[in-house]
Amino acid sequence: MTLDRRTLLKGMAAAPAVGMAFSVPRFARAAEIQLRYGNNLPLSHPLNIRAKEAADRIAKETDGRVEMMIFPANQLGGDTDMLSQVRSGALTFFTPSSLVIATLVPTAALNAVGFAFKDYDQVWKAMDGPVGALVRSKVADARLYALETMWDNGFRQTTTSGDPIANADSMAGLKIRVPVSPLSIDMFSALGASPTSLQFSEVYSALQTKVVDAQENPLPIIQVSKIYEVQKNCALTNHIWDGYWFIANGRQWSGLPDDVKDVVARAINEAGLKQREDIRTLNSSVQSDLEKTGLAFNTVETDSFRAKLKENGFYAKWSKEFGDEAWGALESVVGTLA
Repeated sequence: MTLDRRTLLKGMAAAPAVGMAFSVPRFARAAEIQLRYGNNLPLSHPLNIRAKEAADRIAKETDGRVEMMIFPANQLGGDTDMLSQVRSGALTFFTPSSLVIATLVPTAALNAVGFAFKDYDQVWKAMDGPVGALVRSKVADARLYALETMWDNGFRQTTTSGDPIANADSMAGLKIRVPVSPLSIDMFSALGASPTSLQFSEVYSALQTKVVDAQENPLPIIQVSKIYEVQKNCALTNHIWDGYWFIANGRQWSGLPDDVKDVVARAINEAGLKQREDIRTLNSSVQSDLEKTGLAFNTVETDSFRAKLKENGFYAKWSKEFGDEAWGALESVVGTLA
């Protein structure tokens, strides 16, 4: 069942940004297996709503034998902290964006190549197909385990506190926050901006104190994080699509009984498919809701961005960085870029 728009928006408006860890209803006996899952999103975000449903389902289908505890909203630290914790085994699960996991598995940033995807049809054809399969194999090489279904974060848009972004030339000298990602830094540098890498938990305060003047994120994230309070313009750049990999500690995952792995994987993967639909529902309405807060929207000259990236050697450089296998997997879906 897809969450309806009213349910999503009501939850996003009312839920606290930070709360205690939440898990499943307790059974008469204590759980034999506890799975700890951390993420950086508010309780109200569709990712946490669907993760809670998965946790409930896991408990029910294992008769209380397995409990998945969820720690939302950076309770356990920033993305870098949680990536370290899932690698060490302090966390069982973590949902890093592609750009975060790419600090460990560079191939995972493939979907974040600037202006690669035209629409969601291309996104899911790539991520449920050759690109996703390749990334999951590379994650396994890092002694982690990536579940099959990738969760949606959305196409990223660019907000500013000053003049709106209209075309690639508007990027000149723009002080913009980007994720801790060499690919993002390089893309915005190639466009003439001045990117600064900050963890997501630092974004609001950095904008508020004018450390940076701009940021880029999907619209639902801009809404739930109240970025509109410290920005006045939003350009619909759709410059990259990003999503969340549901990553497990490799040792803990391989150590689970096969029947438990089947239940957990099925619950999480199917919840991820529902979350994709939730984001689609949100994206259809969130712009009008953000406009009511005073955030002004505009479209951009998309071709000018791709042309500037090509002119400045961005695609040529990153086709070599990713290698023929990875770049070929991407271009097999989106067509020639370099």
